[in-house]
Amino acid sequence: MSAYTSFPIILSAPSGGGKTTIAKALLARRSDLGYSVSCTTRAPRPSEVHGRDYYFMTRAEFLAEREQNAFAESAVVHGNLYGTLRREVERVMAEGKHVVMDIDVQGAQQFIRAFAQSVTIFVLPPSADVLLERLRGRQTESPAQLAARLQSALQELQQVDEYEYVVVNDDLERAVASVGSIIDAEIVSRERVKNLRQQVGSLIQRLEQEIENTIP
Repeated sequence: MSAYTSFPIILSAPSGGGKTTIAKALLARRSDLGYSVSCTTRAPRPSEVHGRDYYFMTRAEFLAEREQNAFAESAVVHGNLYGTLRREVERVMAEGKHVVMDIDVQGAQQFIRAFAQSVTIFVLPPSADVLLERLRGRQTESPAQLAARLQSALQELQQVDEYEYVVVNDDLERAVASVGSIIDAEIVSRERVKNLRQQVGSLIQRLEQEIENTIP
């Protein structure tokens, strides 16, 4: 069992579904949340910074970390390797913060096996038209790359029932508020369970003492 009272929050969505935007908004507004920076072998985009957006690795570096079982999850996405380091997640939780993760369905399934206390949230676009518009919004992709992204979106949508919560991102502020409410409810629920367990433990200990004292 984990020694941490904090827990990871997994946000998944089809590409363009808004999970990264929601994650960034929550991190900007809440001091009880932290972000685990993921690793990737793809080249950084112009605005991206190593150590802030991703840890950009060579393929050899990534495979060496994976060989050491350093990743809580890793996957091949559009020909590039992506992964989340266990030590990054543990570092954030050791600070007493809940870890916000924006990872795809494939990665989420692995991650939950490493961190069973995770809360899973699937972010849905408001309509198929909006999803297609977002997927086609990047003008840098070839038709083959776009086709691969569409296929990935289809496969991810087919896994929505595996998630504990679903939030529709038809309005960003409302979606951020909904995810925030889910996190707050989970904090309260887990604190209540922890207190109940402590109360039950105290009762058991007292009864055991009483039984021991009454046995001749």
